[in-house]
Amino acid sequence: MDKTKPKNHLYELVNDFDVAMLVTQGNRSIHARPMAIARLDEEMCAYLVTDINSVKVDEIYANPCALLTFQGSRKYASVRGELAVVLDRTMIELMWKEVWKVWFPKGKSDPNIALLKFTAQEGEFWDNAGMLALKYVYSAAKAYVVGETPKSDEELHAKVSL
Repeated sequence: MDKTKPKNHLYELVNDFDVAMLVTQGNRSIHARPMAIARLDEEMCAYLVTDINSVKVDEIYANPCALLTFQGSRKYASVRGELAVVLDRTMIELMWKEVWKVWFPKGKSDPNIALLKFTAQEGEFWDNAGMLALKYVYSAAKAYVVGETPKSDEELHAKVSL
């Protein structure tokens, strides 16, 4: 089996997302919130934009372990990894998107802007979109008729080491 195929599929599945849910560990519980994706590379390394004064920054300094989740109408993924706070002004300027002015009215020179660098370790996806949806429906119907559960297919669902 080609180990790069599920890894590439995971990237292709989430590459079009502008937002992911970021899950961090607080003092007493986990906390999830939507985050704008500044950049995502093929290794699933992601950069997210945040305010340096947000609670999530304190959570990251206390515990850098995090989870990014992606959900579309028929495609889903989760990626486990670690976060680091990046204050590099050049990187912030290079990744700047005008829509961020909603959160940072002063623009890319706002001193409160920070990036969160997410370094992925492991991912998992479920893809029931497009032609794969038909493949899943056929597999599920066949399994139902014979009284079994559908067989796992790496195009539809896979765990990926990153």
